[in-house]
Amino acid sequence: MKKYILLSLLITFLLISSIFPAFAYDEEMSDDAETISIIESLQASSTVSNEPDVHSTHIVAIDRNTNRILYEKSAFDKTPMASTTKILTSIIAIENCKLDDIVHISSNAAHTSGSTLGIKTNDNIRMEDLLYGLMLRSGNDCAVAIAEHISGNLENFSSLMNKKAKELGLNNSNFITPHGLDADKHYTTAYELALITNYALKNETFKKIVSTKETIICNRN
Repeated sequence: MKKYILLSLLITFLLISSIFPAFAYDEEMSDDAETISIIESLQASSTVSNEPDVHSTHIVAIDRNTNRILYEKSAFDKTPMASTTKILTSIIAIENCKLDDIVHISSNAAHTSGSTLGIKTNDNIRMEDLLYGLMLRSGNDCAVAIAEHISGNLENFSSLMNKKAKELGLNNSNFITPHGLDADKHYTTAYELALITNYALKNETFKKIVSTKETIICNRN
């Protein structure tokens, strides 16, 4: 019997989180009122004092066209990146497999802790649906299922993540897990996270997924 799960939009963590508010701006987005408000707020607060009134520990604002830094605070410090890890997991999946691949869910994936979509052992889910579960629900179980489907296990997938990071010129990032649950030597910087996000947003499939407000995911058993 098919199982349907209605997802709500939980995508804000991608660009603005308590750890990494990574703002990106370009002229093509100049009619976006929220983007303009963020940039103007940073600029206005900078004129009043040396530091904008931003309470996050690490922050960077970049021009998306040139990667020029508009503002930064501890943007180059290595630090754990939690669920923003899933941005890289998502783009690797999009670039390395077909969206209509059917992914068989292992017990390991189904029993992943933390934020989950709720997939079960022996479910069969389309890769595209797992990506929605990954990015809209921040599903750690989806991250493991994706990693196992592509690379066989999490260790091999982390090697793929680090290879992609090097291709993007990231020298201060290291990936151990596909979901961002705490792990030794799993870190990035606010600046390099902004570069990863900027790269991902140039992919039309990724843009479609993260701009979706709700979707239905179906078990293909």
